[in-house]
Amino acid sequence: MSGKRKPYFDNNWQEYKDAPDDLFQQHTFEEVMSWKVGGWELPSSVCCVIRATDLDTRKVTEYVYRKHSAAQKKVNELIDSRNVEFVVCDHDSIHFLSPADISDYDSDF
Repeated sequence: MSGKRKPYFDNNWQEYKDAPDDLFQQHTFEEVMSWKVGGWELPSSVCCVIRATDLDTRKVTEYVYRKHSAAQKKVNELIDSRNVEFVVCDHDSIHFLSPADISDYDSDF
């Protein structure tokens, strides 16, 4: 181990939590979908981002990769685990992969 520690960056979540609702602008579902989901951008130094959710503990872990081969290796590892659902986001697309059968999800869409 190199002894380097990641720097700690304070976040001010309590200030946002305590702020009154009228300080925040309301957005429609369509606005959020087009802005955040349809308009994602990754830095040029990032190949892809993988966000995995353990189905037992519901713990979410995020992985960021610069090389396609490393990302592919992680995807294969997550597929083999059979206990994780995950989202892979690259510069062109977003994919959701899950070991669950599609009939396990609500059919409200």
